[in-house]
Amino acid sequence: MEVSDDNLRTLGEYLQQTLSPDINVRRPAEKFLEGVEVNQNYPLLLLHLVHKNEVDMTIRTAGAIAFKNYIKRNWNTEDDQADRIHQSDRAAIKNLIVTLMLTSPESIQKQLSDAISIIGKTDFPLKWPELITQMVEKFSTGDFHVINGILRTAHSLFKKYRYEFKSNELFAEIKFVLEKLAQPLTDLLLATMHLATVHAEDINALKVIYSSLVLVCKVFYSLNFQDLPEFFEDNMETWMTNFHTLLTTEVKALATPDDEDAGIMEQLKSQVCDNIALYAQKYDEEFQPYLAQFVTAIWGLLVSTGLQPKYDLLVSNALQFLSSVGERNHYRHLFEDNNVLNSICEKVIIPNMEFRTSDEELFEDNPEEYIRRDIEGSDIDTRRRAACDLVNTLSQNFEDRIMHIFGQYLQVMLTKYAENPVQNWRSKDAAIYLVTSLVSRGSTQRHGVTQTSQLVSIPQFCQQHILNELERQNIDELPVLKADAIKYIMTFRSILPRDMVVGTLPQMIRHLTGESAVVHTYAACTIEKILVMRDKNRNNISMVRGEELAPLAGDLLSNLFATLEKPVSEENEYFMKAIMRSFSTLQERILPFLSAILPKLTDKLQQVAKNPSKPHFNHFLFETISLSIRIVCRSNSTAVTSFEDILFPIFQGILQQDIQDIPDPYMQLLPCLLAPVLWERPANISPLVRLLCAFLTQAAPQVIAQDKLVGLLGVFQKLIASKTNDHEGFYLMQHVIQHVPMEALQPYHKQIFFLLFQRLSSSKTTKYVIGTIVFFSLYIIKFSADELVSTIDGIQAQMFGMVLEKLFLADLQKVSGLIERKIVACGIIKLLCDCPAMHSGNYQKYWATLFTFPDDDLVEIDDTPTFQTASAKLSFANNSKSDPLQGVSEPREFLVQNLAALGRARPGVLPALVNNIDKTALMHLQGYLSKFGVQLV
Repeated sequence: MEVSDDNLRTLGEYLQQTLSPDINVRRPAEKFLEGVEVNQNYPLLLLHLVHKNEVDMTIRTAGAIAFKNYIKRNWNTEDDQADRIHQSDRAAIKNLIVTLMLTSPESIQKQLSDAISIIGKTDFPLKWPELITQMVEKFSTGDFHVINGILRTAHSLFKKYRYEFKSNELFAEIKFVLEKLAQPLTDLLLATMHLATVHAEDINALKVIYSSLVLVCKVFYSLNFQDLPEFFEDNMETWMTNFHTLLTTEVKALATPDDEDAGIMEQLKSQVCDNIALYAQKYDEEFQPYLAQFVTAIWGLLVSTGLQPKYDLLVSNALQFLSSVGERNHYRHLFEDNNVLNSICEKVIIPNMEFRTSDEELFEDNPEEYIRRDIEGSDIDTRRRAACDLVNTLSQNFEDRIMHIFGQYLQVMLTKYAENPVQNWRSKDAAIYLVTSLVSRGSTQRHGVTQTSQLVSIPQFCQQHILNELERQNIDELPVLKADAIKYIMTFRSILPRDMVVGTLPQMIRHLTGESAVVHTYAACTIEKILVMRDKNRNNISMVRGEELAPLAGDLLSNLFATLEKPVSEENEYFMKAIMRSFSTLQERILPFLSAILPKLTDKLQQVAKNPSKPHFNHFLFETISLSIRIVCRSNSTAVTSFEDILFPIFQGILQQDIQDIPDPYMQLLPCLLAPVLWERPANISPLVRLLCAFLTQAAPQVIAQDKLVGLLGVFQKLIASKTNDHEGFYLMQHVIQHVPMEALQPYHKQIFFLLFQRLSSSKTTKYVIGTIVFFSLYIIKFSADELVSTIDGIQAQMFGMVLEKLFLADLQKVSGLIERKIVACGIIKLLCDCPAMHSGNYQKYWATLFTFPDDDLVEIDDTPTFQTASAKLSFANNSKSDPLQGVSEPREFLVQNLAALGRARPGVLPALVNNIDKTALMHLQGYLSKFGVQLV
């Protein structure tokens, strides 16, 4: 594609069409752009279009977004992938993009800045060392549009330093950046602080200047996160003095009338709080001289800052700074005075724990966000969470005194509520939150709070103040307190007595139909968490057994499914998870209800298939359907056909949306499953491999008859070349050699082995080596040891000797997993006993060494993937790992039997071989012979 006016015009037209609300216009345009993006000069066309001032701004912005997404999809390539970007385009992009980014309008600048950071993740600094020089040079321009563009890019590029693991490569990169950037960044800070004074009366200039300071502070945080750089330690006075100035300066001109969104000054002070908290946590010795002045400044800030939502992040970060300081014993003296503790509790903690009007609006109008913050842990930046953390810190260091201070407040709050519950429900809400903050000492996702303070009785507070809220006749009265009470049971479910927790189930079931989405969601979540609990006092069995839940099953299932019909909770993942857990607990006791429930499940499946927007809900829906099939078919195996009749049309529709028309029968699905486009998506790979393996297990003759074996081997070739998915390739090939006859596979043998060795020589990993050893061992068992040796030696003379030395003998001990170890043990036994080349041929010298292979003490490895974020396996549809050697229960018995068979078939050969094994192996062998009553000839 040439960079010509015609091509630019055509590209602009298609970009405009991608913005159309009409799917019939938008989708073909998107498909066209996907199709041409592999062409040389495509990204350069996008950049030229984006830079043309005469082009409509909407199209330019769409082009910038398309360019960023193109870079995100294609810039980084794995070893096994083809590079979709031409090398000349890569070089041209890096030459152009910084300048284009800096001379673009802000909306485009942001997209190109993100693209630079994506490129930088793989290319900077080794392949793009000049980037940092290009950026730093622009600081001297004095143009804050340019400077802010550079700072925005630097922030995006260096943000990774906040979460990457320590490594020599990482520290080398940070050192390189610091050498280029630390001094210019410090100079920029000083210059910008000076300009803030010079332009104190110019509001437009101040907006730009303070925006720059926000970015400077963000970059400072990233550069200091991993370790304290020597430069910043030497220049700490400069930075801390200016941080203190920024924290205590009021710029009235930049105050915003909006109560909701934080303004520039709030953003700036929040980031300064982050920066000094970082130093207080990680570099407290060096930071100690500055600490007292910052504690005073933060204290003044907290007392003077209002309750409006725009200050939430600032207050949260300020509270977290105090928590960071309070955690350390050598700063305890700052809090020890009773007046200080009383003042913190009264003026900082209590006000920030109150349930505000904005919280109530969130509770009612945006329940999903409220739930995310309150029980999913995304409240890390909220005032309440930060106040809770500070309470927790102080109560661990000054437990008696904090309990005494807050005990008085608790009494006042609860008394105030008792006087007028309807008016003063916020007081009880704050009291419950305060108790939770005070007593929680340790928690896990699975068990909730597991350690508490001994100074407060969790069961007693529950009995006196929680259960009465749940027992109110009107489940929609005071919904926030209902949610608090349910959450209290959920939080302390491992601390409260079993009878008290299980005794709340009828109340939880009642609240499933509450009008408030928060209330009924919390009820469903709590039910699910109770059902998954184990009772440590009863041999770790389920806390709630099926027979205990059965009397409640009717109301439980009725209420769960009824609420799924409400518009606010049609795809509520907590409800679907509670349904799944109820099925799992009830097992066959669910059967009487299934005739009414299954149509609701399939209707729900049809609905979500049209617009799958809630992945967790969909996952638990599939789990529930899988569990239903398992329960029903266990008692009635003929029911499989009924499920197929119900579910197949739906599955067909789901596949149709992505690919093409798919007829009903299973076998006609197969060609669609082999379509390359399906295998481009990481989330598809694991489930598609499982599905292909099911075809091989159940219908290998039909697969061969349809001439689809080549397609399966093509999938294997793609998977085996990928470091990420090679284990899936081995899993597929295991089923091929188990279920496909030798004569059907024979034409492809040499190519299969050639692919395996090609990958072994190009990018060998521990995971791949183990997969290869297991595959070779299974091949021996399925076909024969002779077949393996002759196939490998057919590629290169004497090559099998290298396989024995470099693969089996070198890495055998790394094989893990019971079934894998059994396969390898039995494969080697067959190799030792059935292969003439090992007895008396070219490879006889390896016999004794191979015989001593470890069959007990095999180490575990840690790079075998157990979970891929892109897809989630269905627990209730997951077959147990298939064992191709089910007839072999004891490999040691298998060994002596095969040795005996060798002795009988080749008289005189075995004694000479056995005499060469070491004494330990011989002793083990004699033990096995004695144990299994076998004699060698």
